[in-house]
Amino acid sequence: MSAFLPQEVIRAKRDGAELSASDIGRFIAGLTDGAVTDGQAAAFAMATYFRGMTLAERVALTQAMARSGTQLDWSGLNLNGPVLDKHSTGGIGDATSLVIAPLVAACGGFVPMISGRGLGHTGGTLDKLDAIPGYRSQPDLDVFRRVVREVGCAVIGQTDDLAPADRRLYAIRDVTATVESIPLITASILSKKLAAGLDGLVMDVKCGAGAFMASLETARDLADSLATVATASGLPTAALVTDMNEPLGSSAGAALEVRHAIDMLTGARTDARFAEVALALAAEMLVLGRLADDHDGARGALAAALDRGEGAARFAQMVAALGGPHDLVDAPDRHLPRAPVTLTVHAQTQGRVVACDARAIGLAVVALGGGRTRPQDGIDPRVGFERLAAISDHVGPEHPLGVVHAADEASAQRAAGALRAAYVVGDGAAPDRGPVRERRAAPSNAAEGTGGVE
Repeated sequence: MSAFLPQEVIRAKRDGAELSASDIGRFIAGLTDGAVTDGQAAAFAMATYFRGMTLAERVALTQAMARSGTQLDWSGLNLNGPVLDKHSTGGIGDATSLVIAPLVAACGGFVPMISGRGLGHTGGTLDKLDAIPGYRSQPDLDVFRRVVREVGCAVIGQTDDLAPADRRLYAIRDVTATVESIPLITASILSKKLAAGLDGLVMDVKCGAGAFMASLETARDLADSLATVATASGLPTAALVTDMNEPLGSSAGAALEVRHAIDMLTGARTDARFAEVALALAAEMLVLGRLADDHDGARGALAAALDRGEGAARFAQMVAALGGPHDLVDAPDRHLPRAPVTLTVHAQTQGRVVACDARAIGLAVVALGGGRTRPQDGIDPRVGFERLAAISDHVGPEHPLGVVHAADEASAQRAAGALRAAYVVGDGAAPDRGPVRERRAAPSNAAEGTGGVE
């Protein structure tokens, strides 16, 4: 084999050539063992950003990154159901993972969900879990396997063993303005999912002002890339494009969103948009895992699991098995941290919400301390918003825009101003648009590695 020269791979991609699977594999191996420098990785990311990748290149890149670390194999555990997962591209007020994982487990699936921290204005599932006292969000793999086997689900953070090449390349992309490259996003997300040993995956690709993919067209492109590359790599995958022009749920902020998820599981409170997306994604998982014949049957099974309290029971078991309080579901206020200052925020005029800047609300949570401006920053799990008004809601003296939870009075007042600025209140009716915009799936020939992604 000839000597490997990373610069020649970079040159070929820079000039628009299609890279071979061998060249991509050697480049990713070099990322993992240090043979590829940060400068070379940055040049590769930039060349890919401008030149793109064919389907074959995307599959090769994804598979090489998945092979860069530990690959989980669940066959030795003799599980009596499929291994399924869901992943979101990030949004505001979206704690659906905390509802979906236990509900799918209650319906016969096994869900080893490996989640991430918040990025920019979006909230991260891992940060929400860290708001639960004692919860081990990054256990060792033996504990992870045991909890999945015994409970049916475990929602944790990425370990150092899974797809280490992705971790290094993502850090470089983050500081070189190449995060938005669809081939690189595809490989980043799917490499971890392939390494997790799944039987089926459902992607939630967010679209709108509060999403990384602001337009429907770019969200559709990403959804198609994810579904096609995953299926061509042997992982059956479907994707839903969902709306993020307003927060998905009425709470935003780590502890507040955990409470919101518990409330849905127990039936104490349900937001229609939040529930629709959670149940649509969970239904896709059941159909992919052949636990339901069709989406109607899947929705019926999920509704029954909710009504019987089985989703709430699985969530409680998962929390306890990973070190959290045994009675979190029964007494969330006893355990979840609470901010010392709350402030109810009213609109300056009475009327209906006709528009909402979801990204601005996410940034307001960050400004409260509930998100990060640098990767190494901690977050304050207590802060955020609850009772957020939705588009078409009537707001006035009895119906606020939301309630701020803050560490002090000054930050509460600033957040109140940001919240008012994020909403447009008027007399007209907003368009009636459901939160699930489209379903996307791989073409029928994707499993043979051909077709549709350029």
